[in-house]
Amino acid sequence: MRILCDVHTHTMYSRHAYSTMEENVRMAAEQGFELLGLTDHFSSMLFDEQTLKNFQFFLNLTIVPEAWQGVRILCGCEVDIVDLEGHLFAWDIAADTAINGDKFGHAHSLGELVLSRCDYAVASIHGKDWACGATPAQVTQMYVNVLDNPHVLILGHLGRSFLDFEIDTLIRECRDRGKLIEMNEATYAAGPAPEKQARCRLIAERCAELGCMVSFGSDAHIATRIAHANHISNLLDEVHFPEELMACRDAKTFLKVKQEAGVETDF
Repeated sequence: MRILCDVHTHTMYSRHAYSTMEENVRMAAEQGFELLGLTDHFSSMLFDEQTLKNFQFFLNLTIVPEAWQGVRILCGCEVDIVDLEGHLFAWDIAADTAINGDKFGHAHSLGELVLSRCDYAVASIHGKDWACGATPAQVTQMYVNVLDNPHVLILGHLGRSFLDFEIDTLIRECRDRGKLIEMNEATYAAGPAPEKQARCRLIAERCAELGCMVSFGSDAHIATRIAHANHISNLLDEVHFPEELMACRDAKTFLKVKQEAGVETDF
């Protein structure tokens, strides 16, 4: 399977990752990748205080070059899904003061301020106590509500969320909205995990059969794993996944898919 875009990666800003933007970009270039998505965590995992100053990293993304070491760069985030209604992290946190202390002209939420500056968002589940006892139908509707957010392009690592959802229903929703289900390399790179990997395989098979496009994310937290796609490439070859459904087969395809899904930065 041809994969030339890595659209879920982390830098030191994520705090439990270990490489800089430049180190990640250089590795993508060395691996011959055409596009790299920088998607640090936008999550309560980073700080005890959820303030604009703590997340100001995301406010200045426009200074990152569009091309770097010959690689097309997109600046996004991996944002946490935080409840069964499908809200995303910081949706309910007011941000009325800029980082220099000036008051904004009108009220914002921290979530909207950050997401509006990103090229796209990968929406994922990390902490999930809020989903305890939820039915597959409820979890499916939660994901559908997440897809309603205009900044979300990708549902991240569904295979290891350990939440039951109606796979075909969700895949059809993604397909019909032009949004993507992620094939996540880190789910395999961490070592044998039969239950998670079997679920990833089932999701890949159903995406192929139902005609839903997928994305590729190394989910790298260190530069040495950037653009390493061996496990996912092998998985997709094994299930005879159609190459035309791989949104990350080249930069041109991924950018077109993002545009057609209506996911654009507001800045």
